[in-house]
Amino acid sequence: MVEGVRCMDPTIKLILLLIFFRIACASTIEKKFEHCERVVKDWALSSLHQGINNDKHTLQDLLFFLHVPRTGGRSYYHCFLKKLYPSSQECPRSYDKLRFDPSKTKCRLLATHDDYSMMEKLPKERTSVVTIVRNPVDRVLSSYEFSVEVAARFLVHPDLASATKMSKRVRAKTNGVSTLDIWPWKYLVPWMRGDLFTRRDARRQKGSSEAKSDSPYDMEDMLMPLKEFVDDPIVQDIVHNGATFQIAGLTNNSYLAEAHEIRHCVQEHKSLGQHVLHVAKKRLDAMLYVGLTAEHKESAMMFANVVGAQVISQLKDANFSVDTLADNQSGNISSSHLDSELESNVDQNNSTLDEKATVQDESEAKRENMTVAELIEVYEGCISSLLKTQSRRRFASLKRISPANFSKEARRSISDEVLQQIRTLNHLDMELFEYAQEIFTMRHVRLMGNIDMKDGSEGKFDRLHVFELWKIPSLVMLFILLLVLFVFANARRRVSKVKVRNKY
Repeated sequence: MVEGVRCMDPTIKLILLLIFFRIACASTIEKKFEHCERVVKDWALSSLHQGINNDKHTLQDLLFFLHVPRTGGRSYYHCFLKKLYPSSQECPRSYDKLRFDPSKTKCRLLATHDDYSMMEKLPKERTSVVTIVRNPVDRVLSSYEFSVEVAARFLVHPDLASATKMSKRVRAKTNGVSTLDIWPWKYLVPWMRGDLFTRRDARRQKGSSEAKSDSPYDMEDMLMPLKEFVDDPIVQDIVHNGATFQIAGLTNNSYLAEAHEIRHCVQEHKSLGQHVLHVAKKRLDAMLYVGLTAEHKESAMMFANVVGAQVISQLKDANFSVDTLADNQSGNISSSHLDSELESNVDQNNSTLDEKATVQDESEAKRENMTVAELIEVYEGCISSLLKTQSRRRFASLKRISPANFSKEARRSISDEVLQQIRTLNHLDMELFEYAQEIFTMRHVRLMGNIDMKDGSEGKFDRLHVFELWKIPSLVMLFILLLVLFVFANARRRVSKVKVRNKY
């Protein structure tokens, strides 16, 4: 037998070895899949059986704002929640080393980028969850733009080592929370910062500073191209399908020990993602409020009427004084402190707008009898000021990598190939977004039917958008009804003719 093998043709030997190797690999892959399937299914089953507050329409003692990055949550935090809740009732922020401390038992508001695994530390039966969901393509583009924007602030330094050293020194001295402390930017910004310095050094060595492309998403000499960003393993792990993983509680910032293994299994075996998606959908269903970034006016109106109204009621019942209206309701909220720092050195301006905007709290007057209409008026003024501040800050940051400048018009230059790649890599988020749209539409229509016209809050928003949400289904129903009546009338006419014929 051995002699026969030795005399065997080398080509046949190679074929047999390849066959054995393929069988061995297939067996290993199958075992890995079975293991992953068991781990993911066990987690999903356990998650679905965990106690979820069934009274999803009633605000509980604690409000957990699960802030999915780049969905507009910052405006909700500053222009809604900070106007509703006194600072004394806000829970400690859960950023990086400042992980949530449940010892502050009387806190009533927790707003954070932490994922749903935070619920392990909260009293589930006494906690209401709210979130905002965004079109995955827009969210990925915004994540890319913001990473570049924040990283570009460090280009005032001569080199990367200097920027890193000074950043650490200032953060230690101020004892504040910087963008570099917050998930997911604590991973994305340093990575992007290093890339910007590398490309700047390369340009200096070449003696060239001109961009070879007109699209800011493809200026390879200036910054990382969008396509390269989208395909990078760091983005694959943190950004893609980020909303699904965050609502499921499986980000790389999760409190769950098994989160990394489950996320890896889902990324390795695409079909297992449906189990994670199912859990995320169930959790959206159970939330007090689900907003949509694109439906800004309708989302804000719903938040004011669903969440805001109940917070106001709770605070009144508890005899609390509501920290609300700013001195100037016209939109000129005290942001001079923020504006004055836009042109300053990044080392003196490396805190996020979240922390800097706390200065506004001192200018806020107390008002005990706030109405939903007044809350919406305050929100409109606040959001106007906030957007102007963000726009100025972005301009100041991006001028350091001029001519790169992100805008809605510039996004049109992104190739269909890259956009399709984003959709493919975010297949779970695409499904979750569609589901969130369904939830939003149903709840919005129900809300509009329940709003008391005397309250006047609906006058603060364009009701045309409300009509657009339900006019198509209504027209379809009207068409079907007319069709049924037409068919019924024809049927009766035929029966009448038959009776006439039989009579004669």
